[in-house]
Amino acid sequence: IDDLAEVDYSLNSLPAVFRQFIDLDLKGIVYPAGNYTGSPYVAAPFTIPAQSDSMLYLAFSEYFFQTSSFAYYTAGAFNITIAEETCSYFNISTEIFGSIIPEVAKYSVTPYPVMLKLTATEIPTISLEQDSFTVEIQGSMEVFAVLPDSTTQSLFTMNIAANTSLALNIFDQKLVGSLCLNR
Repeated sequence: IDDLAEVDYSLNSLPAVFRQFIDLDLKGIVYPAGNYTGSPYVAAPFTIPAQSDSMLYLAFSEYFFQTSSFAYYTAGAFNITIAEETCSYFNISTEIFGSIIPEVAKYSVTPYPVMLKLTATEIPTISLEQDSFTVEIQGSMEVFAVLPDSTTQSLFTMNIAANTSLALNIFDQKLVGSLCLNR
């Protein structure tokens, strides 16, 4: 897939060849790059509803998304540092946090740029629903002030629990997604 993850899409069984179609049963297991260890998840069987009005049907199981989440978590992909340049683009500074958290205002009278360090503390959980899928992420965010000598001073750390839903629809032959923050 990329430098962090690889996918095993080998056949589970021989293809079923019928007059009008071929049924390919592919594995779809995602591993951290170069690390083909067993997955902590168990694949549940599923079936695709019988339809015959399209040329190609693809189905992805919850297991595929779970192993993807595990692979990227293991590779550290969910650990992100948002540096000074990005924060200045959004105009995030100690002054902004100081207006929300009084202790930051006491510490930093002079506005300094900030750096955010976001870390996933658990493997994100992905659940497939009837018309959408839900992603639950547990993590922490540490906020640093970037001082004039380019050193950083930790301001605070907070734990984060986010639950979002994503629904995909096709409108005017375009795939459109809608994201909802549940909590």
